[in-house]
Amino acid sequence: MKKKTLDSLGIRRAAMDLLARREHGVQELARKLQQRGADPEQVQVELQRLQEEGLLCEQRYLESYIRSRGLSGRGPLRIREELQQRGLSRQDIDLALDEADIDWQEQLQEQWQRKFGEKPADQKAFAKQARFLLYRGYPMDWVQKLLR
Repeated sequence: MKKKTLDSLGIRRAAMDLLARREHGVQELARKLQQRGADPEQVQVELQRLQEEGLLCEQRYLESYIRSRGLSGRGPLRIREELQQRGLSRQDIDLALDEADIDWQEQLQEQWQRKFGEKPADQKAFAKQARFLLYRGYPMDWVQKLLR
């Protein structure tokens, strides 16, 4: 069975439907549209139009993503990695992380308090707590400072 291809109007409608649900990055939105059968060249043209109209904005996407993940307990290292996997530039990510209105140290403290609540009694407990916080995306020096 042949996959139906989207025309210019279909690409725009599909993009608008996706953007109505949440912000998207350009590469992420392009990938989703191509999976729906859109021609890559037409996708780029339509995404450029959406950017010019202010309907697609990577800066808004970065801010939204960082706020969402940061408030759910993810640390800056994990968020940076996730955004790089979504095709955003390291420079833009670092700038958005710096400008984010999130106290990362406080987030680290809250995550640790919620999960453990007390300092590790031995090396095994220290390793367990450290692994948890490192996996969440907090830097090793912050984790060590908190746990000591």
